[in-house]
Amino acid sequence: MYPLKIAIQLSSLRQPFKQALLTASRLGARGVEINARDQVRPRQLSQSGLRQLRKMLDDLNLQVAAVQFPTRRGYDDAEDLDRRIAATAEAMQLAQSLGAEVVANHIGVVSAGEASPRRQTLVEALTLLGRHGERYGARLAATTGGQSGADLAAVLALAPEGAVGADLHPANLVRGGYSVDEAVAALRDCLLHVRAVDAVRDLAKGQGVEVSLGRGVVDIPQLVAQLDECGYTGWVTIERTGADKAVEEIGNAVEYLQNLSAE
Repeated sequence: MYPLKIAIQLSSLRQPFKQALLTASRLGARGVEINARDQVRPRQLSQSGLRQLRKMLDDLNLQVAAVQFPTRRGYDDAEDLDRRIAATAEAMQLAQSLGAEVVANHIGVVSAGEASPRRQTLVEALTLLGRHGERYGARLAATTGGQSGADLAAVLALAPEGAVGADLHPANLVRGGYSVDEAVAALRDCLLHVRAVDAVRDLAKGQGVEVSLGRGVVDIPQLVAQLDECGYTGWVTIERTGADKAVEEIGNAVEYLQNLSAE
């Protein structure tokens, strides 16, 4: 099994940005995911600030695994779409300047099998974002959730080949009642980024609840084995929202993944 490239989503640490970088390095991560909306905004980062950030990453022996750029609406919604696409392109440019090749976001939930104005809007947006990604060298990765992996793969196939990839979020799939194994199989040829995040299905509430890595229904060893089998060599980023002891849990998750990688 190849050594996992383990990263930490900085926002999950719930610390000030610079402190979170120090913590991620101390916990043994090789990379970090940066939020381009709440942590480092492209338009507010000067060239001097960019150089300082690069130096801090180098000093801590960290790489930027991915840039997360959550938008309020998907790319299937025509309202303010041009602005949303332009802002995403700026996040791609930021990612490239930090050495990352992935910008992760939810793209919207649209059926691939039924023609509709929303589907047409989404395909056109993904095509344009694919061109931006090619220009900047940082591609958009569609985060799973809201639809099965097979349905997402079918939607991505409507755009030009290689325009957009996938960001596998196992907990989102559990919340939606979808199979993680089937999602990996369906998206294996376009996986750009993977999240190490676990969840359980609360049948009484009819929804998924995120839990510590390895404590939920996601078979993490099986997931790692599947990624190895399909030749995935990208980043595996630990995400943990809502934990009472976030740093402790994320540190345990790093150790857990390191042990899996060493087996």
